[in-house]
Amino acid sequence: MATFPNARFLISAAAPEQYPADRGAEVAFAGRSNAGKSSAINAILGRQGLARTSKTPGRTRLINFFELAPLERIVDLPGYGYASAPQSERRTWPPLLEALRARAALRGLFVIVDARRGIGSGDEALLDWALPRQRVHVLLSKADKLSRSEARQALAAAAQALGARATAQLFSAHTRTGLEEAQGTLASWLTD
Repeated sequence: MATFPNARFLISAAAPEQYPADRGAEVAFAGRSNAGKSSAINAILGRQGLARTSKTPGRTRLINFFELAPLERIVDLPGYGYASAPQSERRTWPPLLEALRARAALRGLFVIVDARRGIGSGDEALLDWALPRQRVHVLLSKADKLSRSEARQALAAAAQALGARATAQLFSAHTRTGLEEAQGTLASWLTD
């Protein structure tokens, strides 16, 4: 049985005024372009194609809200670290993100990091944006591309880099590695 059987696309927001009412609970998903964010969202929600995936980095350009249940949402943020979007469009993102950070409904942030790359400067900037107000959980995605030894090393390196600022886990949308743990974390944050 799916953990989030009623997940559906709600709205793509280009301005804070378009955000859903600031009620209930929501969890944001962010990550470097091409880290596997859309694939992670689809796997966690058990819905193929809900968040659009692409081999081209920078596909997500607006703030996308998905409703999981009444007053429970996830928020898909544009990827960072890849400049395919026009400069004029990228300038609109900081006010959108600041408006999101100010929302009472925001319960935490999932940061998707390619396990082969590790925690980078863009990920650190995102942690600075979220902390100390928000909980942060890092999904070390594409873990299936690593050997078991490499995966253990990637997890240990992430844990050391993050310290007490965030939790981390190995994750693969392809092999479903870490899927139940990620679903459990999301569900607990939404119902806290």
